[in-house]
Amino acid sequence: MTHSIRRLQPAILAAAAAALLSTAAHAGGPGAAATAGAAPAPVRQMIVKFRAGAAPSAAIRSAAQSHGVTMARLRDMALGAQVFKLDRALAMPEARGLAKALRAVAGVEFADVDQVLNADFVPNDPLYSSQPQWHYFEPAAGVNLGKALEKAQGWNTVVAVLDTGFRPHADLAANLVEGYDFIIDTDISNDGDGRDADASDPGDWYRLFGIIPIDSSWHGTHVAGTIAAVTHNGLGVAGVAPRAKVMPVRVLGQGGGYVSDISDAIVWASGGSVPGVPKTKTPARVINMSLGGSGECSEIMQRAITSAGKRGTLTVTSAGNDGFDAINKNPANCKNAFPVAALGREGGKAGYSNFGAIVKLAAPGGDGDEYVWSTLNTGKKEPGEDAYAGYQGTSMAAPHAAAVAALVFSKNPALSPKQVAKILVGSTRAFAGRCDECGSGALDANKALGATPAP
Repeated sequence: MTHSIRRLQPAILAAAAAALLSTAAHAGGPGAAATAGAAPAPVRQMIVKFRAGAAPSAAIRSAAQSHGVTMARLRDMALGAQVFKLDRALAMPEARGLAKALRAVAGVEFADVDQVLNADFVPNDPLYSSQPQWHYFEPAAGVNLGKALEKAQGWNTVVAVLDTGFRPHADLAANLVEGYDFIIDTDISNDGDGRDADASDPGDWYRLFGIIPIDSSWHGTHVAGTIAAVTHNGLGVAGVAPRAKVMPVRVLGQGGGYVSDISDAIVWASGGSVPGVPKTKTPARVINMSLGGSGECSEIMQRAITSAGKRGTLTVTSAGNDGFDAINKNPANCKNAFPVAALGREGGKAGYSNFGAIVKLAAPGGDGDEYVWSTLNTGKKEPGEDAYAGYQGTSMAAPHAAAVAALVFSKNPALSPKQVAKILVGSTRAFAGRCDECGSGALDANKALGATPAP
């Protein structure tokens, strides 16, 4: 049995893509990405306030030395605190560890990292702030991304996209890590071979009923761009988790993909062992599966998802585009999966979206004349040029949730998949429109990060 995705007509900017690619490079100016959106600056100073009558002591020096630094008093602050200069810069996690050690010293009232702050991060990607990427910032159905990116951007977090593979789009390639092609059947793979380390998408075009030509979808590239398109580069679109990495795992080809291939891919992407396949060096914390078929969750799929959870990986799925109860859609109906319904731009359920008690929440999927914009390719069959396109579907809703899960994991890597799922479900906001049986509410990235505990 094969599993296939439902494709809805894309509004491709085929004609405009070349112009956008040629002009957008000038939008940010040289070095535009060097400030906002960069990794946290190294820490060179600490702030310490001593209790009345206390002063720097041998214990303070010992705490600093245990973290491989010495501290010299630099200046006094208002409110009685003091700034201490470190003899070498510390990465943020080390500096937080030092602050924790200093707080444990007798006589210390509090100790904090003297963090370098930047201007509020607003991506300069042309399609981010214009209406095409309404799904990131509009209050009705958007994921409230703007303020969220000031809290986390997905550093050191990998999201596996189990889909059609990838194209090396200029607005995506820098955020890709090594993936794998799990399609064995050459009648489906369309690349002339079986499993190998090349997860690139050769195109999934086919003839429906052997007669009607169906163009290549480049579906995996679109999903990947929503998760982690290169952001603040003055080009095209932005990603929800712009500093996360995408692991492309090819499981869908001409007409879909086998459960056996998809189940193996789940195990592999989460760091497990698959016979004949080298283990990944970058296990994913989140898996996105914007795919599905009707019927019960198969035992092998269930075991794969369960095993991924035990390795610390959350599996996000689309709820399906059939307009019926998602309990009849797999792998959305597998235990420990995280099925996502789709919202239209006005904040109500998209007409095509599945629903039901198993749905966790809803995220932007587009409806009517409104689309979710991301990276794509112009090729009708074989790969063509880079492009940007609007697609609709729960396939587009799921990667919004997967990317927000990556933001949460990046803020606190110690969290379990169940804890992250609970945070996403518990931090939603009320629907702006009608969305019966769409889970707890509308996905809200900023509220999710606000509800994420510090590591």
